[in-house]
Amino acid sequence: MTASLHRELPVPDGLEGQRVDQALARLFGLSRGAAADLADEGRVIVDGRARGKGDRLTAGSWLEVELPPPPGEPAPPRPVVGMGIVHDDDDVVVVDKPVGVAAHGSPGWDGPTVVGGLAAAGYRISTSGAEERRGIVHRLDAATTGLMVVAKSERAYTLLKQAFKERTVDKGYHALVQGHPDPSRGTIDAPIDRHPKHDWRFAVVSTGRPSVTHYDTLEAFPAASLVDVKLETGRTHQIRVHFSAMRHPLVGDMAYGADPTLAARLGVSRQWLHAMRLGFAHPADGRWVEFTSTYPADLAGALGRLRDEA
Repeated sequence: MTASLHRELPVPDGLEGQRVDQALARLFGLSRGAAADLADEGRVIVDGRARGKGDRLTAGSWLEVELPPPPGEPAPPRPVVGMGIVHDDDDVVVVDKPVGVAAHGSPGWDGPTVVGGLAAAGYRISTSGAEERRGIVHRLDAATTGLMVVAKSERAYTLLKQAFKERTVDKGYHALVQGHPDPSRGTIDAPIDRHPKHDWRFAVVSTGRPSVTHYDTLEAFPAASLVDVKLETGRTHQIRVHFSAMRHPLVGDMAYGADPTLAARLGVSRQWLHAMRLGFAHPADGRWVEFTSTYPADLAGALGRLRDEA
């Protein structure tokens, strides 16, 4: 199969216990035969492991599948349940993005998006940028929760894009990583590019783009550490790739080598990563503004279990 598209999403509650081929047929409008073929070709990954057509799915598990490009027009904007509006003015809107929501539409994603959710809610956003990503000046992975700023005015789009390029935006994350980074506080400076064998993944590659991650351990538990992370650059999957390269993958991030047993014990079905702090010079007057976000329930629950065990 050529020109395949990679899609990722949590298994919906309504597909609990269904066979892989049945679930794919419902999710993506495929025939049962076509869905079975995808599984037979090893193109269906659940929580980091290839699954057969007859395997049963568990709600909340992370599903990844390679699909042929769908024909037809893009879907209309859809509301995003659970997306909080942290701040809104004439120039910017800051959202608290839930899990399973992409920043914008793409050929490999037909799930909910921040752009679509804002449009469905009646927000006016900048017309700058490609049509499917208008107003988007930075992104979070679909499985990463937390803060994003979207430009509403053309002035905001231009100035925020420049700020991200010049690295003057404060992007702060909390991540739960396996084991204990040594040193407990430091900088990971390692270039990143697409994985040489799996082009939907990324890896530390000598010829990749410069990528710098600063981290500081906040709490250490027997099996994992809670770290504060500040990005100097903003490469796709940067935090996930850098900690995986240190042999401390994010808890629940099976795509980058996490232990599924630990994730299951903590009740984590996606990477434990939350964009909890975002600061930037406001495009209207240059004043510094900063926003924070609390952990969503699944991440807070996992952290609580670790604290109870300590």
